Amino acid sequence: MRDAFVRALMRQAKEDSRLVLITGDLGFGVLKPFWETYPNQFINAGIAEQAMTGMAAGLSRTGRTVITYSIGNFPTMRCLEQIRNDCAYHDANVKIVCVGGGFVYGSLGMSHHATEDIAVLRALPGVTVFAPGDPAEVEAVVPKMLSVPGVCYLRLGRGGEPMLHQEPVENWKMPEALVLRKGTDVAILSTGGILTQAVSAGEMLEKNGISAEIISFPCVKPIDRRTIEGLCSRFAHLVTVEEHTIVGGFGSAVCEVVAELGTGTRVHRIGMEDIYSTVVGTQQYLRSNYHMNDRAICDRTMAWLKA
Repeated sequence: MRDAFVRALMRQAKEDSRLVLITGDLGFGVLKPFWETYPNQFINAGIAEQAMTGMAAGLSRTGRTVITYSIGNFPTMRCLEQIRNDCAYHDANVKIVCVGGGFVYGSLGMSHHATEDIAVLRALPGVTVFAPGDPAEVEAVVPKMLSVPGVCYLRLGRGGEPMLHQEPVENWKMPEALVLRKGTDVAILSTGGILTQAVSAGEMLEKNGISAEIISFPCVKPIDRRTIEGLCSRFAHLVTVEEHTIVGGFGSAVCEVVAELGTGTRVHRIGMEDIYSTVVGTQQYLRSNYHMNDRAICDRTMAWLKA
């Protein structure tokens, strides 16, 4: 996902000299092509995320589109006051990019587990939230994000995520959800890099005689209400999957829409319960530990359908 982000960003920087990327003293391996090609559009703010965000707000007032970039919780939770007061309140043209959403940096412990960011950024008025599920979605989202006025948040994985879409995601219209697999028994809705687990769970369910429709939501705010409404007309059960707390996140956004529709469709949320992650390990180990890997998605979905 990181490489896809940089590729897409470089294409946009070639067309717009007002685009500026600010890093919080990291990501140099993946960002090197950008700063070597566009040195006048790159700033290293150092390990000072609050200052980085304030700088971005100021630069945006000069007519620039400014991207802040850091890992996990650093460009979001650490500088939330600056995002709210300096950027969002003034509708600044600042795009916040987090690399390492969820448990990507699982071995570094709770401080690096980004599991509340979607809920927090989604709560800020006027902030648009993106969480693409694979590199193809990243390349579709980046140009759209840069064209959206005001503050946007882009939540990425890390590197090495597989391409799940068989073809490039072309002409994507925000906030359109993307169907990866058609089904008839249950719909599994996913956002972000955990889409790999949703797709794999769909294959497991098929082996158990259950036809699951798999839908990716690259945009969480605004959310694709039309797709959710269509799913409610076809399915009695929707399962939401996110590498994030179920409190205020993607599943909550889906529940808000379904509750207002009043169709009676059941929504089952898979993600972190209302707890902090106290375990360290690989991303996949933590997904398993907190019951959001492909096997857990499959088993829990089967249990809900039987109930």
